Amino acid sequence: MNKNMSAANQAELTRLRELSARIGSNPLLTQASTGNSSIKLEGVLWIKASGKWMAHAIREDILIPLDLADVRERVKQKVDPADRYYGASIETAMHAVLPHRVTLHVHCVNTIAWAVRQDAPVQLQHQMEGLHWQWIPYVPSGLPLAQEIEKVLSAFPHTDVLVLGNHGLVLGGDDCGAVEDLLFEVRRRLAISPRRANPTDYAALAEIADGSSWDLPDDNEVHTLATDPIAREVLSGGLLYPCQSIVSPSSAPTLFRSVPCPDPKNQSESRYCSRRFLIIDGCGVVFSRSMSIAQRAMMSGLARVIQRISSSTPIRYLADDEVASSSVIASRYCEFTRSGRCNSAG
Repeated sequence: MNKNMSAANQAELTRLRELSARIGSNPLLTQASTGNSSIKLEGVLWIKASGKWMAHAIREDILIPLDLADVRERVKQKVDPADRYYGASIETAMHAVLPHRVTLHVHCVNTIAWAVRQDAPVQLQHQMEGLHWQWIPYVPSGLPLAQEIEKVLSAFPHTDVLVLGNHGLVLGGDDCGAVEDLLFEVRRRLAISPRRANPTDYAALAEIADGSSWDLPDDNEVHTLATDPIAREVLSGGLLYPCQSIVSPSSAPTLFRSVPCPDPKNQSESRYCSRRFLIIDGCGVVFSRSMSIAQRAMMSGLARVIQRISSSTPIRYLADDEVASSSVIASRYCEFTRSGRCNSAG
């Protein structure tokens, strides 16, 4: 923490860390290093660094200080500030263009379940009535998203809630308390009860994992991707949101489709050795031991999103070019992770 900062601003920064830790510890709001938080103090944009987990905000120094005027000037010049400041979040431009003192961006499971709908803008009108909110159709993270937000703010300057198509939720306010209260209200309005899935076949999964390079997930919710017929159908249609690219660097939608239950004696491992995970039809899910903690958390988030999407939901999947752009971002995250400057992809 900056020793030259006033006591009042140090207290504000502490409150942001505490809020970030609370949000980051809730798997319904963030998964691994997804999501970010920021506060603007004395011309400095304090923002969560790329790859850092909000859940670790108390015990780790997850925030980095950036010159707010310089960041905004770069956005004005159509230059992504994340390319200028090493370690800065890909969403730095978004946080800079928002006028709010405190900004929170979360990958809220319930919000995403709404945001992947083709009819989301219409459906959300009723859910969000009375709030200063706006819908933003999917646009890639970084400078393009910031520019789209600027357009919305020019028309609706009092906006403090943004629902991002196929992405997540952004909230802004004067202080951490106001933003947290707003988040609570939006969560209340957008809450969806998860669908119950068929039982997991742990015996079959144990036999597949025995003596192989496959692991059983720690989170039992992940198995619903395989045991719920609706989930399998949803996954077969394509990618729902960019974070799926972090789980599967190739971003091939086919990797998220279920496979028949393999015969452990038939060397099934060689057939799927390049995969990070297997969604086994009607049985459950196994992970490659090479999967990172972050990737496993992304799978948990995906399962929770899909359990909130009904069979009749008109889904808006990512287009091929959108999948390609999200794959580039995922590769950047992975490269940043390998540099040793952060603890996970994100």
